Amino acid sequence: QVSLLEFGGGAVQPGGSLSLSCEIRGVVYAPWAMAWYRQAPGKQRQLVASAERRGTTNYADSVKGRFAVSRDNSQNRLTLQMNGLKPDDTAVYYCQLGTSPPIWGQGTQVTVSS
Repeated sequence: QVSLLEFGGGAVQPGGSLSLSCEIRGVVYAPWAMAWYRQAPGKQRQLVASAERRGTTNYADSVKGRFAVSRDNSQNRLTLQMNGLKPDDTAVYYCQLGTSPPIWGQGTQVTVSS
């Protein structure tokens, strides 16, 4: 059975950095897109960044220039490097695999606060 395992997250002060990783378990070859979403309290889940297997990436306007997504197909791993973090980045971050229906990770908390 295919599943996602997330690593990283935590608490950091404004301007700090964090890294999130997501690994696909249960498959050797993963042709689907992978993505990070986030959901803040009282708000809808929104796309943060995505990466196709061939390397094409996409970012939400709010994180462009601060976040970088990378994909290691040999490890079936997606990494989100988050720099210049702001309090508005505080949310639960979820990894998503672009299967039909999509598969979601369990979520990891990111808190940006002074």
